Amino acid sequence: MRNLLRILAGLVAIGVIVLPVVAVLNGWIGTERFPFRKLHVEGDLSTADATELRQTLAPLTKRGFFATDLHKAQAALSALPWVAHVEVRKRWPDEIDVKIEAQRPYAYWGKSQLVSDKGLLFPRQEGMVLPTGMPQLDGDPRNVADVLALYAKSRELFAAAGIGVKELTQDRRGSWGMALSDGTQVIVGRNDAEARIVRFAGLMPRLVAQQGRPLQRADLRYTNGFALVWGGAPANGSGNKPDAAKPATPTTTPSTTPAPALPAPLPTPIATTFRIPFHAPLTAYRIS
Repeated sequence: MRNLLRILAGLVAIGVIVLPVVAVLNGWIGTERFPFRKLHVEGDLSTADATELRQTLAPLTKRGFFATDLHKAQAALSALPWVAHVEVRKRWPDEIDVKIEAQRPYAYWGKSQLVSDKGLLFPRQEGMVLPTGMPQLDGDPRNVADVLALYAKSRELFAAAGIGVKELTQDRRGSWGMALSDGTQVIVGRNDAEARIVRFAGLMPRLVAQQGRPLQRADLRYTNGFALVWGGAPANGSGNKPDAAKPATPTTTPSTTPAPALPAPLPTPIATTFRIPFHAPLTAYRIS
């Protein structure tokens, strides 16, 4: 009987010690004694991104320091469309630390997506602040790298003629199309896309100079030339029928041709570190 009483007394003593610990760890008690009061964020974020980050974390951390599930917090932040990578940690006694890498938009992709500077697709959302001058790209999502590579090459080629590349798309059959900043629509076709663009970009300034009128459409799907559609009337009044360009040897662009105003490369991310009162009103902090 005495042994049984000793066992029961021991279990009660263990329960008295363990149960409060379990209750604190699960947020059943003591949340008001161990709340998060500070949020430390390291990353390249806009003010809107920082606000959304805090609003996402706030309901997940109300149970206090010990009961907050970091895996759930990290999963919730990773689900935000503008987040590329995130790490969440606690720091005793009242701080939660977030190290975050944001997606930086480089171009529009299709009707509802963006492509980042690292070639990753992510959704486009209302209210997003986007860089000006981004090109419109599209194609098979599995071929993002190929689309970006051809866009970069095309932009470089037409820059010598003072022209930018506004759009570059690849349809389901693999055929490429392009829209230039001067309004020219270019049909590239499926095969040897880069070689065709190289040849056309080299000849385009001379062809436009000879005609003296804007080029509306260029079809590059010919072995020995291009099919061209011109707009307006030529300066010499020789008529305005669509012309097919004759085969010609590529020529270099005159050195006096001005360079186009191309979208500036995205800046290198700057790590921004800031601490804010975690559950304070939004107006109570700013990114330093």
